[in-house]
Amino acid sequence: MEKKTLKVEGMSCEHCVKAVTNALSGIAGVADVVVSLKDKTASFSYNPAQTPLETITAAITDEGYEVVA
Repeated sequence: MEKKTLKVEGMSCEHCVKAVTNALSGIAGVADVVVSLKDKTASFSYNPAQTPLETITAAITDEGYEVVA
């Protein structure tokens, strides 16, 4: 498992945090999801052999938020 923190733009409330958390938690191979509204980040552990990072970032953008490099 690798740990990763992504910068997520567009979150403005706890509903946003819950949406991103639920989107990431529903992906196979992703665990330990922590989304911070204050820091505008999503931190998680994932298995890159099982789930590519592109799949994870797509799940965030599908919820309407932007992942910033």
